Amino acid sequence: MTDTATSLSKLIQGRTGAWEIVMGLEIHAQVASKAKLFSGAAVGFGAGPNEQVSLVDAGFPGMLPTLNSHCVEQAVRTGLGLNAQINRRSQFDRKNYFYPDLPTGYQISQLYFPIVGEGVVEVEAEDGSFFNVGIERLHLEQDAGKLIHDLSPTESYVDLNRAGTALMEIVSRPDIRSPEEAVAYVKKIRTILIYLGTCDGDMEKGNLRADVNVSVCREGQYAKFKATGDFSHLGTRCEIKNVNSFRFISQAINYEARRQIEILEDGGKVTQETRLYDPTAGETRSMRSKEEAMDYRYFPDPDLLPLELEQAWIDDIKANLPELPDAKRRRLMADYGLSQYDAVVLISEQAKADYFEAAAKGRDAKLVSNWVTNELSARLAADHLDFDQSPVPAAHVAQLVELIEANVISSKIAKEVFDHVWNGEGSPAEVVEKHGLKQVTDTGAIERAIDEIIAANPDKAAGVAEKPQSLGWFVGQVMKATGGKANPAAVNDILKAKLGL
Repeated sequence: MTDTATSLSKLIQGRTGAWEIVMGLEIHAQVASKAKLFSGAAVGFGAGPNEQVSLVDAGFPGMLPTLNSHCVEQAVRTGLGLNAQINRRSQFDRKNYFYPDLPTGYQISQLYFPIVGEGVVEVEAEDGSFFNVGIERLHLEQDAGKLIHDLSPTESYVDLNRAGTALMEIVSRPDIRSPEEAVAYVKKIRTILIYLGTCDGDMEKGNLRADVNVSVCREGQYAKFKATGDFSHLGTRCEIKNVNSFRFISQAINYEARRQIEILEDGGKVTQETRLYDPTAGETRSMRSKEEAMDYRYFPDPDLLPLELEQAWIDDIKANLPELPDAKRRRLMADYGLSQYDAVVLISEQAKADYFEAAAKGRDAKLVSNWVTNELSARLAADHLDFDQSPVPAAHVAQLVELIEANVISSKIAKEVFDHVWNGEGSPAEVVEKHGLKQVTDTGAIERAIDEIIAANPDKAAGVAEKPQSLGWFVGQVMKATGGKANPAAVNDILKAKLGL
């Protein structure tokens, strides 16, 4: 896609002309850790209210935070996976605000000196092209608790299980230009985190959620911003808090952009504020006016010394990183001859890519990829299973493809074989023997079936020369006569010879 075409695709037409969307995202990812950021309390989903709370989390006087070194390591791993600068010296700050689920009256976060600095992520767009999103920073912070309002008509209940849980906040540059790009970016970040093992990416449990900063500007203003770095070329942004699904991210952006355009075209001004997305109503609504840093009265946490990291420790983490999605995509294309599209689909889940590689050894990689990404993926999705829960082992897909390559079964018969394998009837080879599904490759048997069909339909046979497309009818009749087991290539070749095509 050309730059001009890409630019046009990102425009929204209003009543008075074209507008551009500009977005930056803040992704909150729960650190994969058994303990909280500053206490030894357990982290996990499904515990009863206030069952995973230490005195530190509950804000008891005199309780001092102790930094969880594993969470620091996870943040460094993530920064390296985002091709970002690791800051050897960082600092924790107190972000002061009062809310019932924050018993200390402040959140320990990082403002001035985050643990991870600038980086860049390459993202695959829906059309197969790539775009870069700059990472501004990644910092560690503790989560707040949870208020429950529906247990009583007059009271709210406080559950502090999440209080103190370690979060990584990944802040992007305003490089995202459409709802589709925003979704692709969050998917890519989620995939990287899962590959690294630093966050499980479970959006339903709130372990990964996004704050979406949306603004609109007139056509051409974004290019001026990119050229000068001057934010005055961009519109006033509104932040949509805690969006926890890809579908909601797209819907919230579409609604918010249209809302802002309507305000501007009516001669009004967009107010900088924090908003929430209501998926039932399909709209965003005002939550509070946008706070600035001074409203939170940030200051260095007096109970935590600045964090200083040794370069040798960072280098050791880097040396032990797993193969990341971009590198895996390039390797699958190089080693297996896959298209970019096939490689991107496979690397979207680490378990899917691993499954493919286990099945593809010595086999037709394209054929294996088709079975993994189509038939098997559809079956797993229908039964709400992940690839590492597949009832069909990779060796069975490899054997199925081997039977197709050896002309023992056709692609059509293979689907029937797969059904039996999925239902636990054994390996593909065992199923073929048990159900008599071997492909008929005996050209003599195929020829006899063809002769009988031609003899029974002389008029149709005579008309094939004038209507070659009617050959398909004969192919269907032969397949029907042989129970679908005739080799399709042999059927076509013999029919063409006998019918003079």
